[in-house]
Amino acid sequence: MSSLVPNPLALAEQLSELGYVTDAGLATALFCAVRLPQPLLLEGEAGVGKTQAAKALAALLKVPLIRLQCFEGIDAAEALYEWNYPRQLLGIRLAESQGGLSENSLFSRDYLITRPIMQALEHPGPMPAVLLIDEIDRADEEFEAFLFEMLAESTVTIPELGTIRALVPPVVILTSNRSRDLHDALKRRCLYHWIDYPDLDRAIRIVRMRVPEAPEPLVAQIAGAVEHLRLLPLQKPPGVAEAIDWVHAAELLGLNILNESTAQATLGSVLKYREDQELVRTPGMSWLPDA
Repeated sequence: MSSLVPNPLALAEQLSELGYVTDAGLATALFCAVRLPQPLLLEGEAGVGKTQAAKALAALLKVPLIRLQCFEGIDAAEALYEWNYPRQLLGIRLAESQGGLSENSLFSRDYLITRPIMQALEHPGPMPAVLLIDEIDRADEEFEAFLFEMLAESTVTIPELGTIRALVPPVVILTSNRSRDLHDALKRRCLYHWIDYPDLDRAIRIVRMRVPEAPEPLVAQIAGAVEHLRLLPLQKPPGVAEAIDWVHAAELLGLNILNESTAQATLGSVLKYREDQELVRTPGMSWLPDA
């Protein structure tokens, strides 16, 4: 691992070669998450590249990205494991015809369906898998508490089987859009980094890497427009992801630059609320940079 990721600067350069542009702060946080190893909590507005950071890191390490998408009401069955009840029922019927089946046999590994967390803990290595726990703020506090053991010790406890310990602890990346505050106990177990919107030059670099075939003036104009839009009182300010979507849409329509009419026609790529679109549809659209 030390030869593959010797320092934060090398990590940033390797990620850039894979199409993910980072700054020194994020590169250092990812480096520490890999080398310590310690879970990393990435917070920031939607569309700034939190999920993409985990994907790029997995690509760099050439290991599986195992993703757990959080949602309201998620529990251990979706995150860790569940028992294969239909197969257990078939096992019972088969055993009845052959003289009986013990309860312990019903709750053996043969009847266990593993979910993302357990898949990451049981990854054979030699390199650790990257476990992405995406949008942890969508889950509830009970689910956060459920994660404490895994985050602190790379272990989970299954009542019927005992403690499962990772032979090769995964690199754990948690993301949050900060729709609610996370518990201090969860943050205490993690490294932390806030991903802010990139400055204009870095935004242009990112979009060019993601859409290399797009005309450079178009990329620069759209990146500038997105930066100006974030200064307006929008319900959902656009991020880099929306800038990339906008460039894709403009390129599909054969545009080399944006003007008032073409920007109006493609606003759905970057602004996803009717109220936001009405706010920016002003005569002359002064927020639109010149080509």
